[in-house]
Formats: sequence, C-alpha cells, structure tokens
Amino acid sequence: MVAVAVAVSLWERAELEQDIAVAVARSFVQLTAIGYVIKLIFEQDQILFVVALIAVMVVFGALTARHRAREVPGAFVPLLVALAIAGATTLALVVVLGVFEPKARFLVPVGGMVVGNAMTAAAVALNRLGDEVRASASRIEATLALGATSTQAMLPIIRRSLRSGMIPLIDSTKTTGLIFFPGTMVGMLLAGAEPIDAVRLQLVLLYTLLGSVSLAALVATGLAYRNFFTGAHQLRDLPAARSAAR
Repeated sequence: MVAVAVAVSLWERAELEQDIAVAVARSFVQLTAIGYVIKLIFEQDQILFVVALIAVMVVFGALTARHRAREVPGAFVPLLVALAIAGATTLALVVVLGVFEPKARFLVPVGGMVVGNAMTAAAVALNRLGDEVRASASRIEATLALGATSTQAMLPIIRRSLRSGMIPLIDSTKTTGLIFFPGTMVGMLLAGAEPIDAVRLQLVLLYTLLGSVSLAALVATGLAYRNFFTGAHQLRDLPAARSAAR
C-alpha cells in the first residue's frame, strides 16, 4: 500500500515521495520502540509506570499541538494543562466507575487514545481561536472600547473555536457503524471477538473520547484566549510574522 501512495505521488507529480518515506520510517521506528516500552510496562504492571508514560504523551502532545496553534501566544501551557486535565479526569472516571480495571493493560491503550484525540481537538480549537482573533481584531477592540471585558468580547469566538474542536469527533461518532468501523472494533473482530462484545467496547471508548475531547477543547480555549490580552483587558499586538510563518 505504501507503493500505491508513492505511485500516486509520482503520477500526479505531487512531490510527496520524501514525506511518505519519512512517515513510513518514523512510524516503524516509533511503533517498534513504543512496543518494547509497553511490553515492559505490562510486565511490571505498576501504576507509576503508566502515569509516567501518559505524562510523556501529554508533554509531546502539547508540543505537537503547539505547532498548529502558532497564532496563539504562549499556547504550550494551555495545551499542556488541557491534555493533562482531560487525560487524568477521563482515566480516573473510567476506573472509579468500574469501566476498566486499574491495570496497565487497560490504562495504557485507553490513555493513548484519550491523549491523542484530546490533542487533536485542542489543536484545532486553538488554531481556530488564533485565526478568529486575528480576523476580528477590530471588532474585539470596538467591543472593549464600549466597556466589555476581554471575556465578554471573546465569548462568541471561544464558542466557535470550541465547536471546531469538538465537531470532528461528534461527526465521526454519528457515522460510526454506517460509513466506517472504528479501529478498536476492527481489531477485536480480527482477533476473533464476538461482534456484540466488540461493539460494546467501542461504544464505551467513543463515549469516553467524547468526554475527553470536550474537556480538552474547553480548557485549552478557556486558558489560551487570555494570552491575547493585557491585565487591563487590552488586546495585545498580533505580530504579522506569525501569519507569514505558517
């Protein structure tokens, strides 16, 4: 299948052959390495190792998402906090409610899915937030001049940004079972599990991810929008270099 992707790129002269090669090589190295790490964690079955692995995922997730939120000043900290809260809250709830046992075999894969989807939602939300602030700078300043606080001036933008971060997973959840089969369900079916068992687990994960994505997008936008303003509720200057660097 990789050859098909390369052939399409060559046929259409899309010049993506190098990117495809890098993607294939990185995925092989990264997945092989994480496979050995997860094997070690499963063998130790210590919550401390699980927490450490998820913490690393959160940090790298925030660093990755920051590149998509270049228009937002100081985006790393809101992203880090958002991913940490989403991951910790979601995993704590599924353990407390008895959905999964507090074992590495369950928490590691679920934690990876939670952090990964939360990262995507938070990055999309902040990307939309930065674009909206830049496009609506004059309106925001006019609203502030009329006596509104920064929160009041930003509320419509925050809502639109929050929707942008949540809609992809919501739409994906709507079409599950009709247009595509999610990865967890496919994996269980290929492993020989009963279809109903695969469906039940997939539903649990979908609902878990909806909660984590919503929480991550909410926290990220709620913290990040403040970086656009001074302590006196004045809109900071937006450097043109950021827009050109994208």
